[in-house]
Amino acid sequence: DGNQANFARRRQTEIKHGRIAQLAAMGYITPEITGKLPGYLSPSVGLKFEDVPNGLAAISKVPAAGWGQILLYMAFCEV
Repeated sequence: DGNQANFARRRQTEIKHGRIAQLAAMGYITPEITGKLPGYLSPSVGLKFEDVPNGLAAISKVPAAGWGQILLYMAFCEV
């Protein structure tokens, strides 16, 4: 378990997770400080950006197709 390859992989993974955590924290704080984007998040549903709350409450507000797009983009970034 103490070889160089495992150490390098774990270091790289820790850095990636740290960056994701930093982005998540900024994604939570920024809309509260700067305000939300104008316009619609989902025009077909009539959902505006300002109607979506911050944090975990947003999970139930965003349509399933929106979460699908987010997951596809996350998979794209991982590959």
